[in-house]
Amino acid sequence: MLRRDNIAAKVSLSLHTEDLQLVEPSRKFEDNFLAMAAEYLREGDKYEKERYRAAIRDFSAYLRGLHDAAKGVALPEGHVPATTYWLVRDGETIVATSSIRHWLTPSLLHEGGHVGYGTRPSERRKGYGKIVCAKTLEKAGEMGLDRVLITCDTDNTASAKIIQANGGALENRVIAHTTGKQKNRYWIDVQTARPGVL
Repeated sequence: MLRRDNIAAKVSLSLHTEDLQLVEPSRKFEDNFLAMAAEYLREGDKYEKERYRAAIRDFSAYLRGLHDAAKGVALPEGHVPATTYWLVRDGETIVATSSIRHWLTPSLLHEGGHVGYGTRPSERRKGYGKIVCAKTLEKAGEMGLDRVLITCDTDNTASAKIIQANGGALENRVIAHTTGKQKNRYWIDVQTARPGVL
């Protein structure tokens, strides 16, 4: 099992000159979030389009749903508490998003895992995927998680590289129940990052 001994060596150093903060969702970023949501409606997959269409339709309800999910309130059947984060550049632009599921059901153990993340369409191929994954893993450690499962489609080489760069060790490949596609399952031993690592 790989350890996350030096996360700084695994992320793009050029991004360290930017002010990148992983924050919980807030109305403060509504306008920028809705601009990002519009990008996903144009360029996202069907799941992303469904999620962000709901956010555009009623941002207040969407935000309330994220906060409720973090507290485990009014969860749909089969869902677990999950905390969402936004990676914000220079205090105003959301460049990526992530979430941490607090524990796993048998279904999530098969596919889905603890951590999910995505980079804003207009901000892709700039290294933000590695950054948001790294910072989210630090949050997972602060929440008390020692080992984290992350899964991705086997043909999603970009996501696989992000996971591996953050210490992911491939356990196996499974067939997804939801899509029928092959999934990679990676485990990461989480170490709470030292102050100033990122």
